[in-house]
Amino acid sequence: MFVLNNTKELKPGKSWVDDNGLTHPSNWATAWSTDEKTAYGIKEVAIQAKPDDKFYWVDGPALDGTWTSTERSLDDVTKTVDGVSVTTLGLKSQWIIKTKETANSLLAPTDWQVVAKAERDRAIDSNVATYRAAVVAKCAAIEKSITDASDLAAFKALFDSPVDSDGKSTGNAPMYDWPVLGD
Repeated sequence: MFVLNNTKELKPGKSWVDDNGLTHPSNWATAWSTDEKTAYGIKEVAIQAKPDDKFYWVDGPALDGTWTSTERSLDDVTKTVDGVSVTTLGLKSQWIIKTKETANSLLAPTDWQVVAKAERDRAIDSNVATYRAAVVAKCAAIEKSITDASDLAAFKALFDSPVDSDGKSTGNAPMYDWPVLGD
């Protein structure tokens, strides 16, 4: 990112107007040397890594390349606005909903067997019954892990894949460790 006099971001490939009203060409970022940019008060600023907006409210980057982040609430927050109670779902509620949606989408392809069992007393394939039970159990386990997370660090850990001593992934993160039909 390029910043003019610590007050304004300049976009490479776009012309800009300096404090004296002079318009500079759109190729300034590639055509000008570092010394020429410095003479005009332009400096290149490294942008820091952006915090994960899955866990934080994020603004920025600021002109110094930093981000402002605020932890998202784990728990639901209810406020009264103009006499009306408004609830904002916290991360736990949001991810419990997503977990249930994932379980439902994993079960959906085999729902027909459950319907056939109910309507025509057709047997459910044993591998399908085992898979469905595993999905339901995994959903309950993930929901419990979410509910049991005591703070943001514990919650974020649910998204970390296990690794071996060399730092190589050895499986799925707990949040995404779902059974696979046929395994």
